[in-house]
Parts: sequence; structure tokens; C-alpha cells
Amino acid sequence: MALTIAGSDSGGGAGIQADLKTFAALGVHGTSALTCITAQNPQEVRAVQACRPAIVREQIQAVFAAFQPGAVKTGMLLNQGIIRAVADWFRSATRPPLVVDPVMVATSGARLLQASARRVLETALLPQALLTTPNLDEAALLVGRPLRTLEDVRAAAREIHRRFGCAALVKGGHLQGLGQAVDFLFDGREEWMLEAPRVPAVSTHGTGCTYSAAIAGYLALGLELKPAVEMAKRHVTQAIAQSVRASGHDVLNPWWRE
Repeated sequence: MALTIAGSDSGGGAGIQADLKTFAALGVHGTSALTCITAQNPQEVRAVQACRPAIVREQIQAVFAAFQPGAVKTGMLLNQGIIRAVADWFRSATRPPLVVDPVMVATSGARLLQASARRVLETALLPQALLTTPNLDEAALLVGRPLRTLEDVRAAAREIHRRFGCAALVKGGHLQGLGQAVDFLFDGREEWMLEAPRVPAVSTHGTGCTYSAAIAGYLALGLELKPAVEMAKRHVTQAIAQSVRASGHDVLNPWWRE
């Protein structure tokens, strides 16, 4: 089983909803701790309301009191108080592998991490993670420069590991001019480049959540980091390629089949 600590997407495409669907598709029992409620759909985030840090911590404690998650992932954490509540919990004892998806800005441009919270994310939570999974924009914020080439992506993965101590999977799917969606994974010793065909003309809302949830799901099933990431890359690629339509919107399909 696995635990997701993330925000709710009322449109059902990302956040807690995407995470739990991904866990279920992999045959992993999913548990959750809700951090924020968002009013959103595939086009926009209309409003965000944060949960109190105390109730976030209570949700995590309730899960661990009854279950033994094999892996945990975080998504939207929004503010300093929530990040500290999560970080303090993981600092208090030996915990399962932690995958941090550093959700900062929505595809629509809405800010999903307050500016004052970024420092706490970097100093309190990332050093406790097994892996962080930033997209291009998030990785650029973490390293302090834009990423425009594959070499930039590769260097960013190495720098994120050097700065924060966790393995880094920097996702280059939004790089322009490439026929492949290319990601770089660096664990401090070895480096891997992961490639998959770019799927044209499909909305990618929720892919980051689905990708990081799949990694956590495969870790919970007992895979080591590299094969978990490889299997998750395949999973999210097929979820995009075999997406379905809901009221005119593309929806990722975590229950894809060969």
C-alpha cells in the first residue's frame, strides 16, 4: 500500500484523485492525507483553500496507526505550515521511501506553492526524500536558471542531488523541438536517460501527479528506484497515449492495456 499527501483536484485530473487512481491501477491500496482543496478544472484553478497543518498531521498519523505504507509521495503542499508538519513527521522516526513531487505552479499558471514556502521545502523536506520529480519549470526554480536543452536537464538533475541530497528525476517532456519525452535520473552515483515517444495533441493535465504516484506505487510493490522509475515512465506514457475523452477534455487513462 502507499500514501499520498497532496491537494484535491475537483476536476479529477490531478492531485489526490490522480494519485489514488494510479495506485488502484497498479494494484496498490491507496491512502491519503489531504493538504488543500482546489476549485479547478482542466483549464483553470479558480480557488485554493489550505487545510490546517494539524489536520494534515492527524491524517498521516491515522494512516500510520493502522497501516504500513510501503512508500509515500507528496504533491501540492502550498505553505510553510503544511510542509513543516509533513517534514517533522518524517523526521521523527524511520519512514518508508518518500517521493517529493515539488508542485509549484499549475499548467494554467496558478501558483500552487507560496513563495515563502519554497525555502522550507528545500531545507526541511527534500533532504528527507528518496527522490524528487520536478518538471522543467520546477527544476529551473530549484537550480536558479532556465533549462533549455537536454544538457541543461542532465546538469539540473546532478545539481539538485548535490544541493538537497536526494535522487532527482528531472522531466524534460516540455522541451521544445524533440520527438521524444526525455527525462534524466541521477541518484548520486549513476545517471540514466529515460526516453518515450512524445504523444501529440493530447492534454497532459495530471501527468506529473500520475508519474510520481506510479513511482511510489512501484516502490510500494518492492521495486528498487531505477526499475520503479522505468516502469512509471512507461505507465504515464501509456496513460497519455490511451487517454479518453470526458465532456470534450482529454483524461489520462491509468487503466490502459496493451
